Amino acid sequence: MSRPTDPEVAAITTRTLAWYDAAADWYEAGTRAHDVSQNYSAFLGAIEGPAPYALLDLGCGPGRDLAHFRSLGHEATGVDGSARFVEMARAATDGACEVLHQDFASLALPSARYRGIFANATLFHVPSRGLARVLATLHDALVPRGVLFCSNPWGRDTEGFSDGRYGTFHSPEAWRALVTAAGFVEVAHYYRPPGRPRHEQPWLATVWRKEH
Repeated sequence: MSRPTDPEVAAITTRTLAWYDAAADWYEAGTRAHDVSQNYSAFLGAIEGPAPYALLDLGCGPGRDLAHFRSLGHEATGVDGSARFVEMARAATDGACEVLHQDFASLALPSARYRGIFANATLFHVPSRGLARVLATLHDALVPRGVLFCSNPWGRDTEGFSDGRYGTFHSPEAWRALVTAAGFVEVAHYYRPPGRPRHEQPWLATVWRKEH
């Protein structure tokens, strides 16, 4: 479902994606061994009904998570705004997964298509003024009772560029208000990495359901 593009959000998104295109190989090498099994379990465990599932890996990057979902037998689709990441994700899945080249500013997805959407370390790149549009698109793309997983660095409701990438650091309260306003109901949340004091857990993971 396509919605009008905000020119300011588009410009911010283009600049951030240019950083990722230039740093794609470095980024892939630095993240390929990250342990996100906790996130996989929280996401897949919240999806109702028998597997396999139609899943969307939102901001799939070089394809690590996309390949994992594919290895479990799910019908996994990736989407990313970086042309380099799209190429890498297709290679990581040996061409077995569809990978869409779309950015957050002009995201257009089929309605009621996916049982789950996995947004791991991606939505914090969306400027706050553009987030409602993105969340509405994701809500529309999920089937009823579908699941949205998000993991973002949390903060004090600040945003801006740092080293070429745009980041938005919502407080937990503000994040919940934004996603709830988009029509989602919270299923669970936790802070990462596990087993550390809160001040050493910069990531907030949240699991949401589209009820209708």
